Amino acid sequence: MKLNRTALTQSAALTDYVLPQYDVARVTEKTAAAPAWLHFGTGNIFRAFPAVLCQTLLNQGLTETGIVCCEGYDEEIITRCMRPFDNLSLIVTLCANGKMEKELVASVTESLALSTDEDRVREIFKNPSLQMVSFTITEKGYSLRGADRELLPAIRNDLERGPEHCTMFLPRLVSYCLTRGKACGKPLALVSMDNCSHNGEKLKLAVFEILDAWKEKGYLEEGAYEYVQNHLSFPWSMIDKITPRPHESVQRALEADGWEDMAPFVTSKNTYIAPFVNAEKPQYLVIEDDFPNGRPCLEKAGVMFTSRETVNAVEKMKVCTCLNPLHTSLAVFGCLLGYQSIAAEMKDEDLVGLIEKMSAHEGLPVVVDPGIIDPRAFLQEVLKERFPNPFIPDTPQRIATDTSQKLSIRFGEDIKLHLARGTAHSLVLMPLVFAGWLRYLKGVDDQGNAFACSSDPLLNKLQPGMQAIAEGAVVSAEDLEPTLSDLRIWGVDLQAAGLKERVVQYFNEFNAGPGAVRQTLHKYVTACYPNEPS
Repeated sequence: MKLNRTALTQSAALTDYVLPQYDVARVTEKTAAAPAWLHFGTGNIFRAFPAVLCQTLLNQGLTETGIVCCEGYDEEIITRCMRPFDNLSLIVTLCANGKMEKELVASVTESLALSTDEDRVREIFKNPSLQMVSFTITEKGYSLRGADRELLPAIRNDLERGPEHCTMFLPRLVSYCLTRGKACGKPLALVSMDNCSHNGEKLKLAVFEILDAWKEKGYLEEGAYEYVQNHLSFPWSMIDKITPRPHESVQRALEADGWEDMAPFVTSKNTYIAPFVNAEKPQYLVIEDDFPNGRPCLEKAGVMFTSRETVNAVEKMKVCTCLNPLHTSLAVFGCLLGYQSIAAEMKDEDLVGLIEKMSAHEGLPVVVDPGIIDPRAFLQEVLKERFPNPFIPDTPQRIATDTSQKLSIRFGEDIKLHLARGTAHSLVLMPLVFAGWLRYLKGVDDQGNAFACSSDPLLNKLQPGMQAIAEGAVVSAEDLEPTLSDLRIWGVDLQAAGLKERVVQYFNEFNAGPGAVRQTLHKYVTACYPNEPS
């Protein structure tokens, strides 16, 4: 059985699947004529979450149109993973009890590759029916500048050439918005759904930097700037759902159901993709309710619409305390201790002790309570259900990607709150993770075996210096400068927080020789907060 529109007629063979409960051809026709939702970034999180939310509304008769998706970075997802399967996806939810919940999703009605379908994208932007353009393009997708803070050469060229001749995604996006202003003048919401702090603000800042440059050079027609300024919104959001790389065990299960051509593959841009997505069951999407041209009633599918302040509080709760710093901690030490699975790490008493004690005694005392989600309940779900789920094939190596870009938010924000309270100097486990990451940068595990560090924009800058430190060498804070003083990495002044020397001490202990990572981790996790329950 092939994954295509014909499969939709074979419901007798798909009794274990949630199937579309709507006329897919009719929805496709209506979406083509009057699209309401365009999405950029067609990876696993989009297909397993926003696309499923839209299908939920379609199944309930709460909307008549689906989603048009577009890929502007890795177009092999479109040409090899969407179009050959009639834009259908199999979404497999991996429950903690071992059950697989399977859904055939048909809410994506059209898939576009920006390099070849730009005219169609521009046509969609012109349509007054368009209500929202959403994005899952990763945090790096919103950047106009490199690590040196200078404009990327291709971006600089686009700013010089103007809106009619740009080649990069963000300038093209601004150009499409200007086209909409001229064609119909209707408002529009640009909704980042990426897992990064203040995502809507990042998108808005990029849009206006491009717009300001074009205005200065005289490229904008009269009223164009005011259209973007007054008619576009940039809602903030918080998204949370783990969607690991497609796993062979899920492929085998689907093939046992009779599906053909299910093999995962890796694109030339290193995207791990398949006709299916495997994902965990818990999911959260909180969005600032700022949609000037209306929106789908996604609250009927579980999305929480609220104020910007509440979105920010939810994001801080998750990213700064209750999930992301714990994930990073498991990633760093999982790589050093030879683990290949987050779930397997949750059977390690030292690692479980690390994240339980860190969250209870260094995180929760300064946690931001958003009101709409209880931080303690959220944390318990993470610790007891999500991370230990043995059927989620997630790896510390995946989570360790771009750690230098994550530490400032995932740890630095809470340390700032401790610093304001005068308690930063008493922290034990957060600086232990910092030291563990410095040890990780050596690319040698606790048994002395070399491993490849996950991709990171600062890896080439930081790793040579760490690798030059011999095993067993004792270094000083001066030896680790300027890394220890780089606020962009840590998000806080380690010296002012009273943590710089502690990080150096921990690093020296981690670097003592084979087995030192385990020994040091056990020592501090066991010794800290001994008289309080973890």
